[in-house]
Amino acid sequence: MYAAEASMVATSFFRNPVRIRPISHNIILTKPLVWNYGMKCQCSSTSSSSSSVSVDDKSVFSETSSSKYDVDYLGEKTKGDLNVKVEHLEAFGIDGQATLEGPIEEVARMEAEEAEGLLKDLGIPSPFLSRKSPRGIFCSRTLNLRSISAIGYDMDYTLMHYNVLAWEGRAYDYCMDNLRKVGFPVDGLAFDPDLVIRGLVIDKERGNLVKADRFGYVKRAMHGTKMLSNRAVSEMYGRELVDLRKESRWEFLNTLFSVSEAVAFMQMVDRLDDGTIAAQLGSLDYKGLYKAVGRALFRAHVEGQLKSEIMSKPELFVTPDPELPLALLDQKEAGKKLLLITNSDYHYTDTMMQHSFNRFLPNDMGWRDLFDIVIVSARKPEFFQMSHPMYEVVTGEGLMRPCFKAKTGGLYSGGSAQMVENSLDIHGDEILYVGDHIYTDVSQSKVHLRWRTALICRELEEEYSALIHSRGHRESLIELTNQKEVVGDLFNQLRLASQRRTKGRPAQTLAATNLDDVELSESMQKLLIVMQRLDQKIALLLESDGELFNKRWGFLSRAGFWDKSHLMRQIEKYADIYTSRVSNFLHYTPFMYFRSQEQTLAHDSYSYYCSKIYGSAADDQVNSTL
Repeated sequence: MYAAEASMVATSFFRNPVRIRPISHNIILTKPLVWNYGMKCQCSSTSSSSSSVSVDDKSVFSETSSSKYDVDYLGEKTKGDLNVKVEHLEAFGIDGQATLEGPIEEVARMEAEEAEGLLKDLGIPSPFLSRKSPRGIFCSRTLNLRSISAIGYDMDYTLMHYNVLAWEGRAYDYCMDNLRKVGFPVDGLAFDPDLVIRGLVIDKERGNLVKADRFGYVKRAMHGTKMLSNRAVSEMYGRELVDLRKESRWEFLNTLFSVSEAVAFMQMVDRLDDGTIAAQLGSLDYKGLYKAVGRALFRAHVEGQLKSEIMSKPELFVTPDPELPLALLDQKEAGKKLLLITNSDYHYTDTMMQHSFNRFLPNDMGWRDLFDIVIVSARKPEFFQMSHPMYEVVTGEGLMRPCFKAKTGGLYSGGSAQMVENSLDIHGDEILYVGDHIYTDVSQSKVHLRWRTALICRELEEEYSALIHSRGHRESLIELTNQKEVVGDLFNQLRLASQRRTKGRPAQTLAATNLDDVELSESMQKLLIVMQRLDQKIALLLESDGELFNKRWGFLSRAGFWDKSHLMRQIEKYADIYTSRVSNFLHYTPFMYFRSQEQTLAHDSYSYYCSKIYGSAADDQVNSTL
């Protein structure tokens, strides 16, 4: 919440005190809650025996420790949960249980209603409403933030978001310059960020870019910069699946850093196909071409020209986010150990973090003050997989010395995740790691260490808005598809009746058996024409579905109309939570309990569909089979 908005809410709240009825006893609080930056709540009571209490008052509350935690009914540790001390309740002459008057369901309903009203008065959106927004935090696997002792962050495209057109555009330019120097024809080519989206897969054998569903079946494909027809896709990929384990063939676009490389490669495929690549460059196939583009882009990063340009004018490349440092400050003040683990070098990290963080922090804080441990040049994913030497950065110029254990406030280069765990004495699922790369950040930290994981995917905001604006389009598509299914079912039944009639057997029912031959034939002809017209309309709608997000590839999270994309499957498998930016944590609290939603199955949706279309007739049909 911005400062001006917070001030207006606070002024309104203090002028209009809210009466709160605690569930544990009948004391009425009439003085407004007073919140300060240290997360303390002060209030006075009509009871003479009460006193001002803060949420960190150890005489009132106890916190469940790492050694005494339990596991709740959703399988989450209760570590970090607050408990009201029995002796404090006894001071009021109550036991905590006897004061709950009536069934817990009724008490909870009343308290939930009051809580919603109080959140509204405070100007704070409820977590439920936050989930229903482009900047929500979405949960794949239940996560109790209270049980998290340390939160690690990646930097690039995680703690700072780059202007994709500017950053990837310059990376593309440097890549093309390097290709030109070795003889590749690149004149006339320009960076086109709409050509690709995250989550696509490069087929290095065929020079194609493909979009696969969660099972690995290819749904859309592009050769060079030209989209392939449905028939061409079926003929080419109908008998094989995308298998990311075959790294020699498939390259998954895990992150926005992949955009410049993919655009350059697909454009160069066109040049290879039309024969404009000189023969002196050798006999190139698509795999060799991919390697050449990769080397050119690698040189752009290694030689340092690109990063030097960005460091000299970061305001041209970084999108500022004033809320982000405050979200991390909340987490730090809640007792979380904060870690920065980035593959970027020290000088680049320091320059970019100063630009992105320092001006938004209070009380002359610097970005280093937020983090308990900073690790640069981490060499992820190997950082999560094996042990490398660790060095302490001891001077502003980047001078380093070997070390074997990280200390709070330290700045280090290299090392490993196990070193971090041992230094903090925090292990496994007590650590949450947040990054933008589905493999390097999220997959490997979970697979090798069982850390909890969060994925940052900035495009979610645009996709969410596109889905909202496409609601009418998708409803029309669903309606036409349902109509086609009903009409098609009747056609198939008539076709079966005709087939049985030719064999001298009765149809499925007496009424179908008694149909006149002419009536049967004319009905089938009419239904077939209707279905063909429906197919034409559905095909057009399906082809344009998702074009508000990307005209070529449709939605990021979907493949075809009904299914999830391969990227979405990866997110669900490896990311416990996912969101568009780190600052979205500011709309929640460091104590949030993220609960995954019910996962529908094929027969769940069928039951729902039946009840909506056929009503009680569907229920009668189900009951008759039981």
